Amino acid sequence: MKINPYLMFNGNCEVAFKFYEQCLGGKITMMMTHKEAPSAEHVPAEWHDKIMHACLDLGDRLLMGSDSPPDYFEAPQGFYVQISVAEPADAERIFHALAENGKVKMSIAQTFWSVRFGMLIDQFGTPWMINCEQVT
Repeated sequence: MKINPYLMFNGNCEVAFKFYEQCLGGKITMMMTHKEAPSAEHVPAEWHDKIMHACLDLGDRLLMGSDSPPDYFEAPQGFYVQISVAEPADAERIFHALAENGKVKMSIAQTFWSVRFGMLIDQFGTPWMINCEQVT
């Protein structure tokens, strides 16, 4: 079994996924608008360019998401998307890239359980934890 996060956005999924593709080094393998979907005729015209489904391939995991209709969107709460990396330099790079125009909740630093750990909420409202475990 694999668990992959599915993120909901308030109309900015396309911009967010292009940003994540750059920050995380993955590859967007799907980005379908409502206009491109078989159900396009049932979606208001102003919603046609919004994302129905996006998928970012990160190797052994996927990050997926879509735009949530305005009446259904809720800001994320009660979770963080956690990223584990092997190298402290990667942890630093990813943390600082995701923190751009966002809000740092815990600066990236060494902790008792990791070489680097930090928490932030990115400019799209997605909460992230970046962790680089200590090698023993």
